[in-house]
Amino acid sequence: MKYILVIVLMFLFSCKDVTEKEQVAEANETTQIERSLEVYDFKGLEKFLSTTDDKIYVVNFWATWCAPCIKELPYFEKLNKEYSDEIEVILVSLDFPSKYETKLKPYIKNKNLQSKVIALNDVDSNTWIPKVDKSWTGAIPATIIFNKNKRKFYEKSFNYDELETEVKQFLK
Repeated sequence: MKYILVIVLMFLFSCKDVTEKEQVAEANETTQIERSLEVYDFKGLEKFLSTTDDKIYVVNFWATWCAPCIKELPYFEKLNKEYSDEIEVILVSLDFPSKYETKLKPYIKNKNLQSKVIALNDVDSNTWIPKVDKSWTGAIPATIIFNKNKRKFYEKSFNYDELETEVKQFLK
């Protein structure tokens, strides 16, 4: 009986330790997500829209309230994973700043987004939209794929095959 009591007590205390460890890990993960959300105005975003290095960049403009954006995000994540040596995927959220805590950060965490996510907080969209691309109407999703020699803009949704086909044009 004494041994059973010892085993039960050990089990209870070890479960408590695991729970505390899980809580600490979850708190650290949440803190990391909060720190990892970089917020820029357009002037700060411009550095992500041009390059002089040999990498290919895929910059997707999206928002959590945009159903076509949400539908295609897994394709960008897959692209990021499969071509991580050759490309960098940057997801530019156009969510409203008042929704960063309640919508954007929980979405990043719940979907475990591995691509770089940044938020664009610049209300002067009539000025910065044509700077991204003169043909852009401002509709999302929108994507730019570029390297130091070539640049293409897309105001459309992608499936994975379409996205990969476009990126492969830059890999040649």
